[in-house]
Amino acid sequence: MTPTTPRGIRVSHIGIAVDSLARTAPFFRDVLGLSEVALDDADGARIAGFDAGGSLVELLEGSSADSPITRFLEKRGPGIHHICFAVDDLDATLARCREAGVILVDETPRIGAEGKRIAFLHPRSTGGVLVELSEH
Repeated sequence: MTPTTPRGIRVSHIGIAVDSLARTAPFFRDVLGLSEVALDDADGARIAGFDAGGSLVELLEGSSADSPITRFLEKRGPGIHHICFAVDDLDATLARCREAGVILVDETPRIGAEGKRIAFLHPRSTGGVLVELSEH
């Protein structure tokens, strides 16, 4: 078996909360010319993905009145919801976060929209930005 070469941390995607995928997606697809990427809906959100040079732009529309995205939109309006960093070893990265006193939203990793192991870090520990970590 060939050992895996570490890829390091990189921006995986930026999640943007939107009122309507139908109204917002044409800007990213037609005006900017980004290619659509098929993504499964997850965590109470309908998701449209666009390739931005190897990183994704995920448009997130709430799928119900009590979804996290709907609550975000009601409180803050449309805009950047989170940034996701891809990491080589999610467990080790979470351990470093715990040691540094970072508040974890997800104490243990879970499966995210792309079928990858993910965990969120609380904005109080990350300069006001909701950070998602995703294992490569």
